[in-house]
Amino acid sequence: MDNIQDTIQGMSALDLVKSAELFAKSKHAGQFRADNITPYSKHLEDVVNRLKSLGVIDEEILCAGWLHDIMNTTETSFDDLHAQFESEIAVLVSSLSKDKSLPRKKREQAYVIQLKESSFNAKLIKLCDISASLSDLKNYEASKSKKIREVKQVRHYLSVIKNDLLSNHNYPKIQALLESANLIFVRYGQRGISLLAKS
Repeated sequence: MDNIQDTIQGMSALDLVKSAELFAKSKHAGQFRADNITPYSKHLEDVVNRLKSLGVIDEEILCAGWLHDIMNTTETSFDDLHAQFESEIAVLVSSLSKDKSLPRKKREQAYVIQLKESSFNAKLIKLCDISASLSDLKNYEASKSKKIREVKQVRHYLSVIKNDLLSNHNYPKIQALLESANLIFVRYGQRGISLLAKS
């Protein structure tokens, strides 16, 4: 762990994304996805790869892609992130993190509002997170009802952010990610979300 920290601290600004990757991998070490086989870092890599496939080259967004789950699933705090990375990255990750101090139901309600009010960059990362999670569903050993619950939840998140995503024409491949999400929603008995942006 100390070696990783030393490596991160010795990196130049040009290696910001690599330092975020190393930091995330060290914090998520020993964690697995729901199949209890796939290392958690594989999900993070899938999210970042989706961001890149959309044409994202902004270092802050790519860093936040590696770090987007770090406050939800590790003991890493906002202050830890702020000390390690730029404030913009810490704020972006924070806007994608649930408030663990709230009871579960209120936490979800607050998170939906938070997503709705978050920046376009945060919504872009959330789209890639949802897309990666939906692709992972086939590997879960969970019951169909549990999978359906998860699909309903991420469908709700996506319905909250999709207008802003569709209104931005800098990333035309967003449509393809939304269409593939809709195919999975239908497979689990859910309606696809409308791909028309409301003005």
